[in-house]
Amino acid sequence: MMIPQFKYYKPKSLTELKHYLREFQNNSCILAGGTDIVPGFIQESSRFTLIKHLIDINFIDELKTISLADGFISIGSAVTFSEITKNELINKYFPLLAKAAQTVGSLQIRNRATVVGNFVNNAPCADSVPPLLVYDALIKIVSPENENIIPLSEFLLDPYETQLKKNECVTEIRIPILTKDYIGDFYKLGRRSAVSISRISLAFLLHKEEKIIKEFRLASGAITPIGKRFFEIERLFIGREINSETFKEISMKVGEEVLKTTGLRWSTVYKLPVVQQMLYQMLEINAGGIPR
Repeated sequence: MMIPQFKYYKPKSLTELKHYLREFQNNSCILAGGTDIVPGFIQESSRFTLIKHLIDINFIDELKTISLADGFISIGSAVTFSEITKNELINKYFPLLAKAAQTVGSLQIRNRATVVGNFVNNAPCADSVPPLLVYDALIKIVSPENENIIPLSEFLLDPYETQLKKNECVTEIRIPILTKDYIGDFYKLGRRSAVSISRISLAFLLHKEEKIIKEFRLASGAITPIGKRFFEIERLFIGREINSETFKEISMKVGEEVLKTTGLRWSTVYKLPVVQQMLYQMLEINAGGIPR
């Protein structure tokens, strides 16, 4: 199968990008890493059949940067996973995102694929989503008429579906710097140890005082149809004592919520116990008494 022919554009500025978004809004597609788009063309995915114009954002300098300003880390939409893993700011302030980035595909894929493209595509296995959710990531969306900043948790709608309209482009991730000390971790389970698509992914952050949970953030990736923050479970355990019984309760509640979200599937009988056990072990190893 041959990849269809397209008209290709490479704007050098956001002003030029907005021009193309206005002119080709009904049949254009943003090209960053291309690791989802190119296979989609080859497979003749329905998401790509109407595309006639590719707009490559890799030549817009401000979309290739990672910077710190006003209490936020800003990540441009053309920043790759390899750049995330090597960046000092990301490793210092958002180690769970750096850890997740290291698990994405192969080195060749990480050199091309972008973090923004990962959640704009919104595949259930998007590895960057759980850590971005627990870090309360915001995203900046531009259109020919305006700009808007919304939480990533509101942007994701359904598998392969987001709030992004045809004449819009995500240009930036903004993650607020944590002002407290947090314990946290990211976990991914695939069918093999390398170049693996996630079957289970989880991320959590926990702030404690003495032995009491003062703040708790928890997000899933591949175990739910899309990345999900468990806001109700987080609130339920504020003020609880940090011990094995609390961690068991959290794990059980997450299992119940996953089952409620996904319904009973053929894989539930083995996948759900694994999710609960992995979460329990994550909490015990990082916040409890189990040695690493």
